Amino acid sequence: MIYSTATVPVNPQGETRLSREQVWKGLELKARDARLFLPPGLCTRCDIVEESATHLVREATIAGADLREIITLEPQSKVTFFQATGPREGAIINEIVENDEGELLLRFYCYLGLRGKRPDGPEEQAEQAQFDSDKGYRAALLSTLKRTRELLVDGTL
Repeated sequence: MIYSTATVPVNPQGETRLSREQVWKGLELKARDARLFLPPGLCTRCDIVEESATHLVREATIAGADLREIITLEPQSKVTFFQATGPREGAIINEIVENDEGELLLRFYCYLGLRGKRPDGPEEQAEQAQFDSDKGYRAALLSTLKRTRELLVDGTL
């Protein structure tokens, strides 16, 4: 089983301040189209195939892997990506939280397994190491905030 978590401040010194609503809009856009937030070419397809008041179903090709995700949106708070098909199974969560001083934080956490691979085998251990590395989900959170600021500046957000 893979468990990883990372938390970053939304408004570090020197950056354009984002409100909870702006961060939320960024997370919602990320749920609807990962291509806007991932490095160019990493996500080659991202289609919403079902939508209701409580969830979206997204089919995408990311890093060459086809996947289907059921995505729940808890407005102003949390986006959960349930891995329905693809190489991983489990959940990936992006959550807007506040620290004791009232400053916004963006938190990622996941509970995942790799389909068809031995639990805690070499593939899961490698995935765990990647998630926990400087290029893992902490970097993805920072990239999400950076892209949200860019979309704010260009008027898309």
